Amino acid sequence: MTETPHITDSHCHLDFPDFGDELDEVVARAQRAGVGRMVTICTRLKNEPDVRAIAESHEAVFYAAGTHPMSAAEEPLATVDELVGLAAHPKFVGIGETGLDYHYTADSAEVQQESLRIHIAAAQDTGLPLIIHARAADEDMAWILSEEHRNGVFSCVMHCYSSGPELARVALDLGFYLSMSGIAAFPKSQEVRDIFASAPVERVLVETDSPYLAPPPHRGKRNEPAYTVHTARVGAEVFGMDYAAFAAQTEANFERLFWKVARYEAAA
Repeated sequence: MTETPHITDSHCHLDFPDFGDELDEVVARAQRAGVGRMVTICTRLKNEPDVRAIAESHEAVFYAAGTHPMSAAEEPLATVDELVGLAAHPKFVGIGETGLDYHYTADSAEVQQESLRIHIAAAQDTGLPLIIHARAADEDMAWILSEEHRNGVFSCVMHCYSSGPELARVALDLGFYLSMSGIAAFPKSQEVRDIFASAPVERVLVETDSPYLAPPPHRGKRNEPAYTVHTARVGAEVFGMDYAAFAAQTEANFERLFWKVARYEAAA
């Protein structure tokens, strides 16, 4: 029997109440589907202990933490020292998610930018990848990422990429990665698929952003890590690749960017 190709859900939110007491089965379903690893993202630092506990209790789960831009005005500003301190945990593998969101929270643009620069400094300090949320802020995002990268190199993934082609070009030119979510699988998302098709396949990750953005055939329902396979199959079509080859490529990409995961697994 042919083994199911393994992929990684590089961005999900397993601490959200949508998963309730089903978490063990959610993780098990993901693994049965071929999603061998998940990175669960803490969006408010006060919740970091809960997110860390999920990673500690599930071998397949790693985690990252930061302040989501839509929460930046409601939460105390993180400090570089605070983020660097969290990074000491062996399963803490990324900084964020952070970024800019002017769609719903443009009134907090200034504090969002300040928070973003703090997270960038932590990524520069630790060498861990920055996890970026960008919505309706392409120009400012491109400017800040470019400026800070000149000040000190860091790695980065543009998570759930659905912004415009110019921001994608800037990110790729900086050596960053684009992550494909269920949005890329929506029938009306041809522009997003075109942006991915123009990117080097060596810089592409896959994710769910669950519990949000479930891809077809689950659109409109709660998303979960197992559904990463549906987005990955669309990704294989976008790049004209066999699914197993695309899965293997995204795994290599993930381990290159999220290097601490590979280090943890090698030591286990």
